[in-house]
Amino acid sequence: MVLAINQQALKGFVENPVFLSVITSLFLAQLVKTIIYLFRGKRKNPRDTLETMIWRTGGMPSSHSSMVAAMAASVAFNEGIDSYLFVITLMLALIIIRDSLGVRRSSGIQARVLNSLGRHVSEKLKVDYHPVKEVNGHSPLEVAVGALLGIFIAAAFHFL
Repeated sequence: MVLAINQQALKGFVENPVFLSVITSLFLAQLVKTIIYLFRGKRKNPRDTLETMIWRTGGMPSSHSSMVAAMAASVAFNEGIDSYLFVITLMLALIIIRDSLGVRRSSGIQARVLNSLGRHVSEKLKVDYHPVKEVNGHSPLEVAVGALLGIFIAAAFHFL
């Protein structure tokens, strides 16, 4: 009996329109991002292509924005914009989108400058410099396209 309930709950989770729209938006955003990288010739080998598809951040479109926009829109379509759950998902989406535009982008720019300065000082003073990780944030266009993609996917799951 307990096993049947767990299987039923798992089935309900996997068939949940919010879950489906979020996962689909993540997959499609990463797929589009990978295709764009391939057409621009930025990824040459299969490992780089796979890493772009699964792991890498930054680029067009923003998969973070796509996911959270799909989540908030899907909740709005299913629960209504007057629900507490929609307000929570909308605020979470705004925080994540703001972070991808501001904090992550700024820290990436600062890391690039720091690495440039570190390499320069390393060459002049003949000391070792270990570069810091350059986090890729998003441009406003990348975020907007990602968010629109998420909203359209949520609408498709709800209305189709």
